[in-house]
Amino acid sequence: MIGKGSTFRALTLAAALLPVCGVAGLETLMMAQAPAAAPAGRQIGTVKAISGNSLTLAADSGAQTSVTVGDGARILQLAPGSTDLKSAQPITLGDIATGDRVLVTGKSDDDGSFTATRVILMKSTDIAQKNEAEKADWQRRGSGGIVNAVNGSTLTISSGARKIAVETSSSTKFRRYAGDSVKFEDAKPGTLAQVQVGDQLRVRGDKSEDGTTIKAAEIVSGSFKNLSGTIATVNASAGTLTLKDLSTKKTVTVSVTPNSDLRKLPPEMAARFAARERGGASGAGASAAGAPATAAPAGTAAPAGGGSPGAGGAGYAGRGPGGPGGAGRPGGADLSQMLSRLPTQTIGDLKAGDAVMVVASQAAAGSTTLTAVTMLSGVEPILAASPTGAPAMTLSPWNMGGGAGAEAGATQ
Repeated sequence: MIGKGSTFRALTLAAALLPVCGVAGLETLMMAQAPAAAPAGRQIGTVKAISGNSLTLAADSGAQTSVTVGDGARILQLAPGSTDLKSAQPITLGDIATGDRVLVTGKSDDDGSFTATRVILMKSTDIAQKNEAEKADWQRRGSGGIVNAVNGSTLTISSGARKIAVETSSSTKFRRYAGDSVKFEDAKPGTLAQVQVGDQLRVRGDKSEDGTTIKAAEIVSGSFKNLSGTIATVNASAGTLTLKDLSTKKTVTVSVTPNSDLRKLPPEMAARFAARERGGASGAGASAAGAPATAAPAGTAAPAGGGSPGAGGAGYAGRGPGGPGGAGRPGGADLSQMLSRLPTQTIGDLKAGDAVMVVASQAAAGSTTLTAVTMLSGVEPILAASPTGAPAMTLSPWNMGGGAGAEAGATQ
């Protein structure tokens, strides 16, 4: 069991954003055209089926609407991320395919169906291509961590033991995650004033040569709680569990939703991380001094380039954003880099007595229930190996859109 006297620092969190540009572009366009069409006169979603001049449209909420494209309706194609119809190209109904994103305007019929007088389309293939390009750019020019200082227009974040100065300007785009949601589409345009010490932050922009400064083009931030401890009870039917947090010594209720990303760390991997955690400062110091990173275990891949979490590598070693071995992580160990490769779990797989590390959101200040964003079990060896503080490893808090294990984001 984990020692009762153990105390744990907040886990460093970083997110590799997986943009969903087409969604954001259509939503922005819809808001811009609000005066021209009442809310009941427009629908946005993904094409699920096509039959003649009828489309089955699935909204992001899951609700489906039958849309009849009326004779003479304007059908336009817009590039992903575009928010101005001046660049739209006329197309025909036959150009629409399942999986495409559409914004339709028209009128709702008494039977709940919808007759469209205009259809604005973003092709799913174009969205996928732009998403991949955006993802690569976030990995190449991105950094992330915990905000530990706000000084005017400059934010200081901690990525492991490394400090990074994030310089913002009037052109920096801000987005803010909602406290009661882990979906990026629920995030709202934000401001610099919303970013507070202790927030989790991901930034994309131009880095200095040594990586200690970044001029921010885009910032996405949110307030997440970090829990480490032993499960007390599990109620799979209700989708909740109780956990004694080893940092606060309090028992908290954690809600597990379909958006929660539950993973299990295999025993051999947990043993490796625990061994490096027991190495403590000597491992981190070796990395900071530029010592070669520990080789990745057979069958895994070290992260390429900036070593951003979610880059696709197993991430035991390699060059992270802080230099050789990663930023302040023992021997380059970074849980988030290999999170998406771990076996998935459901709440039904968990039981009382399991040790877990959780990144959670809170619906409102003072709420007694937290919502799990990421939960990792099989971590008892890691927690037991860190009697003086939390492991200096990362868990990615944001898994919105793009499937399990994919941390998402979006750009306007």
